[in-house]
Amino acid sequence: MIIQKTENARISTFDPTNFSFGNTFIDHMIICEYEDGKWGDVKLVPYGPLLFTPAMMGVNYGQACFEGMKAYKDKDGEVFLFRPEKNFERINKSAKRLAMPEVTEEIFLDGLKALVNLDRAWIPQGEGMSLYIRPLIFATEEALKARVSEKYMFAIVATPAKSYYAEPVSVKISDHYSRSASGGVGSAKAAGNYAASFYPTQLAMDEGYDQIIWTDDATHEYFEESGTMNVFVRINDTIYTPPTSEKILDGITRDSFIQLANKRGFDMRVAPIAVKDVVEAHKNGTLKEVWGVGTAVVTTVFKALGHNGEKLALPALADEDSYAVILKNDLVNLQNNLSEDTFGWRVLVENKEI
Repeated sequence: MIIQKTENARISTFDPTNFSFGNTFIDHMIICEYEDGKWGDVKLVPYGPLLFTPAMMGVNYGQACFEGMKAYKDKDGEVFLFRPEKNFERINKSAKRLAMPEVTEEIFLDGLKALVNLDRAWIPQGEGMSLYIRPLIFATEEALKARVSEKYMFAIVATPAKSYYAEPVSVKISDHYSRSASGGVGSAKAAGNYAASFYPTQLAMDEGYDQIIWTDDATHEYFEESGTMNVFVRINDTIYTPPTSEKILDGITRDSFIQLANKRGFDMRVAPIAVKDVVEAHKNGTLKEVWGVGTAVVTTVFKALGHNGEKLALPALADEDSYAVILKNDLVNLQNNLSEDTFGWRVLVENKEI
């Protein structure tokens, strides 16, 4: 690994009590370039702009994918990653689907740990605080040709993070737009998936909603995801979440929730969720809660569902009665080294001199 430390560190200007998530970046980043059929050296360098042209193929033809993950700092200042091997596996799954070269475990995990170790001072401590990390791969060849690129860049950037949605949100059940289609790239974290979601989300927000529950492209009769999150529904004391497929992202937070629910002995079922069943459960009073999960948000509880022009209010449960809140607390305590890690999910980032 080639290491170039910044001569103009900005950490002294960082206020962990007052910052903006998503555009406050740490002092360094990881970059690694692919050319002539192989990846080059991993470089840990000062964060900053890179030189590209508008003819870059990633911009023109959409060969780009990314991951979302976090690092946490416990009360003693120790730093942990959460299930990073799953992000490594998934970015390569996405890269393969987009005809991009896969990265090696050494490039991904060693680069990730070196970056987090060097800039550990940027990780805020406290409830809901973390370092959000964005590994990504994108095509860099300068060519206006609709074909697979011959040059790529792997990069990792990071931004301090705090709670994403502080309050419950209202979501509209989509009856027209879909996040993905059979045979498409829904199971990949392709950059284009997010671009395609913005317009329908804007329309929902114009109607007074915060997000969308995406439904299947063929019939719009089944839940798939919500916004950029996996979705969970609780009817009576049974939790449902849709099975992953080529249309639904295999969320790491989703998988963690399923395993934590099973550990608690909750009735946890991975099964299709029919819109009509959710609406009927709301009518007869058995719909207890609906929520979304993801790396950035952890958990977002829904307060209302929009369906056929109606806004269906959901019960406001006390924290001790909410399965969403119980499982979120289990996960956050595990991530922040406040509980025993019986799953082996927490990965210590050793404090080494670089």
